[in-house]
Amino acid sequence: MSSRGILIVTKFGYRRGGAEAVAIDLARLLHSHGWRTAIFAMDFPANAPASPDIPLFTAPEVSIDGSAADKARAARRILGGAGVGAAFRRALREFSPDIVHFHNIHSYLSPEVVRIAAMSGVPTVWTLHDYKLICPAYTFLRAGKVCEECLNNPWAVVRHRCMKRSLAASLLARAEAARWSAKKLQRWTDAFICPSRFMAAQMERSGYNPDSIHTLCNFTTSGIRYEKRPRRPYFCYAGRLSPEKGIDTLLHTVAEAPPEGLTLKVAGDGPMARQLHERYGRCEAIEFLGRLDVSGINTLLSEASFSVVPSEWYENNPLSVIEALSAGTPVAGAAIGGIPELIGDGDGILFEPCDADSLHRAITTAAETAWDHDAIAARAAEAFSPDRHYRRLTEIYRSVIADTAHNDSTSGSIQVNLEN
Repeated sequence: MSSRGILIVTKFGYRRGGAEAVAIDLARLLHSHGWRTAIFAMDFPANAPASPDIPLFTAPEVSIDGSAADKARAARRILGGAGVGAAFRRALREFSPDIVHFHNIHSYLSPEVVRIAAMSGVPTVWTLHDYKLICPAYTFLRAGKVCEECLNNPWAVVRHRCMKRSLAASLLARAEAARWSAKKLQRWTDAFICPSRFMAAQMERSGYNPDSIHTLCNFTTSGIRYEKRPRRPYFCYAGRLSPEKGIDTLLHTVAEAPPEGLTLKVAGDGPMARQLHERYGRCEAIEFLGRLDVSGINTLLSEASFSVVPSEWYENNPLSVIEALSAGTPVAGAAIGGIPELIGDGDGILFEPCDADSLHRAITTAAETAWDHDAIAARAAEAFSPDRHYRRLTEIYRSVIADTAHNDSTSGSIQVNLEN
């Protein structure tokens, strides 16, 4: 073949969140290495071309808001209907990929696209950005606390009203999990990519075949870079202001026992923003910055003494840690989910999640430690580099394509040169 074709599949065709950013950046990375690249996403007004040379194929838009008919159509999409199948078949026919790489697809696209790709004989890879395949509510959280009941009880999502605290939404989530069972998804997917070893272990615990699971940390092209600046007397939190992020625990800890000579700067927005401003806005040790652009985040991290990531849920491969380390900034991180995998010796400190005393000790220790910012940035540049990610990813692609060719004697045409 003269060129290699990859179809990236993601819910939205713009940088709506971290998963979409990873998918779009991956499309650009593959294109820069000579891949013939396209994206398939739901049609949406904010969609934007990843590149003039990367075509965007779309499925009809659905919305959970609006009329009863709109909601019914969105429910059909969750179960694989509402036009997504026809649109995806058209994309496969027109683009003719050698491999399809899925990212977040539930709800707005659905695993129907995985089934169609598999039935078409195209090798399939799926990067998991959340726990949807093993937790119908995505997060392993119930009432703000970690819960794993769904691993052993498929009806737990209904019993506890885990989806939006709604019986109807939770019943739909249960129907979705039954429609797209682990048995089916494993049959249709050649390789699952987990950005953290923690997520890979959770997948294996839930019964997924370890042979199909690969661990590959996300790379970053976010624009955060190491700038050798004087460190100022503050530490920072940069992220979403929502309960599972542990931001209330952090602010309460700082308000109750302000670290001597340091201010906490909080960058971000989210559902708790107003509540947190009202509760802690008058605390002299806390400064709210609101949402910052990439340049603002880069400056914030580059001048901070350290960053804090106090999450209270199973973080997978948090960008907040990756970006801080990329800026040469040590991280005081909660020992939960995939966070400990990112914070090595000399990169920061771990503390017990949901534990204000442990968090306070970590803040004190981080403030008193003489950090080697050059070394932190150098390790991050190697660990999260696009080139390193590309090398490992193409190893996975090569394995998947070889297995597909071996298992189907009629697929001799699926022979792709994966060398640079």
